[in-house]
Amino acid sequence: MARCDQCGNDYDKAFRVNLGDATYTFDSFECAIQKLAPTCPHCGVRIIGHGVEQGDIIYCCAHCAEQEGADALTDRAP
Repeated sequence: MARCDQCGNDYDKAFRVNLGDATYTFDSFECAIQKLAPTCPHCGVRIIGHGVEQGDIIYCCAHCAEQEGADALTDRAP
């Protein structure tokens, strides 16, 4: 069994996520999202899609980016 890095649950069906040089262990996608997904600076929602970016800032959608004054967005979706 492996212990979840987010909630501490010891679970026999845990999985690992590699992000850069770090490796995390989670017992659910919910815990992985809470630990790893960025938060939109406008509305506070966790960004689990590709979002839109301006510089180092990622927003959940174009509406939130516009509300924050972003005017040079990059959509990194394929």
